[in-house]
Amino acid sequence: MALSPLSFKLIAFSFLLLTLSDASPATVGHHRRPHFTPHNYRDALAKSILFFQGQRSGKLPPNQKMTWRKDSGLLDGSTMNVDLVGGYYDAGDNVKFGFPMAFTTTMLSWSVIEFGGVMKNELNNSKEAIRWATDYLLKSTALPDTIFVQVGDANKDHACWERPEDMDTPRTVLKIDKNTPGSEVAAETAAALASASLVFKRSDPTYSNILIKRAIRVFEFADKYRGSYSNGLKNYVCPFYCSFSGYQDELLWGAAWLYRATKNGSYLNYIQENGQNLGGVEFDNAFGWDNKHVGARILLSKAFLIQNEKSLHEYKGHADNFICSLIPGAPFSSAQYTPGGLLFKMGDSNMQYVTSTSFLVLSYAKYLTSAHTTVDCTGRTITPNILRSIAKKQIDYLLGENPLKMSYMVGYGGRYPQRIHHRGSSLPSIAEHPAKIDCSTGFSAMDSNSPNPNILVGAVVGGPDRNDEFPDDRSDFEQSEPSTYINAPLVGSLAYFAHSFGQL
Repeated sequence: MALSPLSFKLIAFSFLLLTLSDASPATVGHHRRPHFTPHNYRDALAKSILFFQGQRSGKLPPNQKMTWRKDSGLLDGSTMNVDLVGGYYDAGDNVKFGFPMAFTTTMLSWSVIEFGGVMKNELNNSKEAIRWATDYLLKSTALPDTIFVQVGDANKDHACWERPEDMDTPRTVLKIDKNTPGSEVAAETAAALASASLVFKRSDPTYSNILIKRAIRVFEFADKYRGSYSNGLKNYVCPFYCSFSGYQDELLWGAAWLYRATKNGSYLNYIQENGQNLGGVEFDNAFGWDNKHVGARILLSKAFLIQNEKSLHEYKGHADNFICSLIPGAPFSSAQYTPGGLLFKMGDSNMQYVTSTSFLVLSYAKYLTSAHTTVDCTGRTITPNILRSIAKKQIDYLLGENPLKMSYMVGYGGRYPQRIHHRGSSLPSIAEHPAKIDCSTGFSAMDSNSPNPNILVGAVVGGPDRNDEFPDDRSDFEQSEPSTYINAPLVGSLAYFAHSFGQL
């Protein structure tokens, strides 16, 4: 549903008011103290990272803080004689999907790369969350020209409602190789490993070196054996994580991360030679686990803006077009907003687009500030501070500044979702109920109207609908299910605002 011209003007006016006030902090390291903000971004940051502990698969460590979770999936990979123990469950189910897990890892890493310098005590927690993923991705890419991209049968898993500690559904192992290619998963995995190599470059150079070497090998495989995993593995990965955008965006994205991590000119040449063919639709402003076009453009624009890599000048233009598409009332504006001001892309897990877009906007504002430049939206100048105001409005909505006065992060604020679509959270913990809860018995908890007994602290749900309404209904997975790829880019944004408002 498109907004009326009046609604666009009202939202544009609210953005203008924000930018005229001191509510928008300046760049990290050069900020002025803004006026009072009602949000504890530091608390939200800590909780957004803690959430990942609730999604862990495998043997949990002694310092596990989300104590209602226990070991699970300890035999993963054994049917194929490989070790695939560890990693993350993507959302409220018990399947390990490699495609969104890799994207989650890339975005967690990018959050640390851009804003880790101001994270203080949360930096190590962020690194732990990243390493839990990269340790698994190293296992899944251990064999040459092969990547294990999924553990679990999604259809059979979704037919049950059981704790990960109890699961007895098939732990089917899916892989891509020369005969069954999957360039989008492989290139995203390469991006994850390359970006993470930058995170650990100083603190653990040996581990960083392992990650970048593996990233190089995995990207070569992605590019050499081109094809979509949604074709060869269609019956298993669709409709869950089908790739609708194709694999071209991941190849560009993967090459961009490898260039950033290695500074190797061969990746710059690859981008220059293949960029046009891999570029996609210029005005496409979606960014998430499937579509990486905008992320790649923002990432490559940094090389132009800050490293003066003139051959990448077109990506500054593409990034500017993305920014202009978000500005209500600007020419070529295509973004829609709810009456309460939330960016609204689609009804299924819309909050993933809110968190990913906010992160891109903040990162681009940082690059523009460093380059002392702005965005020109057909005569309308968009400054970095305007971009920060836009991102702040989205993050504040998520944290409770919305028509329902509800935080969409579990455990943050006085009112938040109580009945999230999440098996482990909704069923009694092992401590409370040591006996096994089988496949069908668990549905009594899924169908119950009672609040979840286990608080999945930091989980951000799919969010409200286009009318700012949220039923807090466990069966409504489009709105009530959390996921790792909603939280991953949020970590960076919360770190930025926590620092800017003097909370870190």
